[in-house]
Amino acid sequence: MARKEGLLGRKVGMTQVFGEDGNHLPVTVIQAGPCTVTAVRSKATDGYDALQLGFEAKKKNVTKPMQGHFKKLGVGAVGVVRELRLDKSAAEKLGDYAIGQNLTVEIFAAGEVVDVVGVSKGKGFQGGVKRHNWKGGEASHGSMFHRAPGSIGASSDPSRVWPGHKLPGRMGGDRRTVLNLSVVRVLPEQNLVLIRGAVPGANGSLVMVRKSVKTRATKTADKK
Repeated sequence: MARKEGLLGRKVGMTQVFGEDGNHLPVTVIQAGPCTVTAVRSKATDGYDALQLGFEAKKKNVTKPMQGHFKKLGVGAVGVVRELRLDKSAAEKLGDYAIGQNLTVEIFAAGEVVDVVGVSKGKGFQGGVKRHNWKGGEASHGSMFHRAPGSIGASSDPSRVWPGHKLPGRMGGDRRTVLNLSVVRVLPEQNLVLIRGAVPGANGSLVMVRKSVKTRATKTADKK
């Protein structure tokens, strides 16, 4: 799916701020950028429109292929490289971007709607009650199925377990996207953006903040 401009960043944590109406707003603090443009993909040369962004300078353990890539472009080595596909409207502004250019949180504004992509917290191996919200069995004395799966297959027909049946297993650690979150504040001097609500991932985890793909009316935000 084509996307709009965005930045890579790290989730700092959650806090609350007060809006213009005096009500407190739960926000997630994200240190977004600065990101270096390490490549500009165009439909004419690459078959698609995209920006390749680099985040967090890295001096050690840079592979030789990536060293050559950065040297050819004349930019410093970075630890995280991601491509961000652009839609038609964003692709029209490809000429505004140059290799080595730094993008900061100033591309966002208070009241704007964004999407946040991250990897959810890993929970390890979990049972069905926690993983799939199963009700569980009787809790009375004598019950042997408090949290156990019990029978998972049919009887004579089809005499097998259907593919995709929910079972205990590894939980979390999946790529997740939260759509249509409002930007409450932008702090350029600290490279911080405050986004209303929760975003996937643990504190310190890598996230991508991009301009909303499915824009809707903005929520109440503090524009100060």
